[in-house]
Amino acid sequence: MALARYLDGWQPGAVTSDDAVDAAQAAAFAAVIDQEPPEGVLPPLWHWFNFLDQPRGDELGPDGHPLHGHFLPPLPDRRRMIAGGRLSWRAPLRFGWSARRVSSLSGVEVKQGRGGEVVFVTVRHEVSQRGALCLVEEHDIAYRSGDPGPKRFDRPQRTPLSESPWQLPLRADPVLLFRVSALTANPHRVHYDAPYAHQEEGYPDLVVHGPLLALLMAELPRRAGVAMVSMRYRFAKPVFAGDPVLVTGGLDGALSVVGAGIHAEAEARFDL
Repeated sequence: MALARYLDGWQPGAVTSDDAVDAAQAAAFAAVIDQEPPEGVLPPLWHWFNFLDQPRGDELGPDGHPLHGHFLPPLPDRRRMIAGGRLSWRAPLRFGWSARRVSSLSGVEVKQGRGGEVVFVTVRHEVSQRGALCLVEEHDIAYRSGDPGPKRFDRPQRTPLSESPWQLPLRADPVLLFRVSALTANPHRVHYDAPYAHQEEGYPDLVVHGPLLALLMAELPRRAGVAMVSMRYRFAKPVFAGDPVLVTGGLDGALSVVGAGIHAEAEARFDL
């Protein structure tokens, strides 16, 4: 495969980072989704507002994404998309305690997609507090090289109906997307620069963050008072600003974001 030659010998080592689990960051996201600030411990997936990278401006590409990074594969004209991930919780992350994250390359694979070759990079994170392992997660990130060509997207016209016991409607606007970009230190322009998203990337509107969709799927059991033990999620197709979609789920552990079909889905295990 053509892309495999760029990856020959690419074996980045593990990275350790420390960060305080700050209640202020959690309170800021709670305000974004119109919820009361959590107390005591972080809700599931809210650790994504910690361990943030803050590259310099001259280290960013024209799309706002970093040009270089420890786990960014050395591909020409690299384009990035979060494909999915897996998490398992061992103990809650507590406010006011420092946390340590050890990140390592878990796997690299080149696959042939409909639009050409795709490199899948899996990064594993282990997060602990006071020497005790709290969670293990893996992120699957897909990278393409070069221009993928014209895109075609089906967009929902109205919020779909569902019989799922847990439901959360979402119609993201630019203000919501800007606030999520700020909280996650995500400078990619497709989330806040509509002319760039349309003219340079070929999207019909601003793109809703994939991690936001996963966070909202995890919100369903939290708001129902059900604790998750593990979660496996994947993103199928993008959601755009203004799209009326519905986040659904139930005690069977099947969670999804539906609109023009399935945009994202997850399998969760609960501590019942």
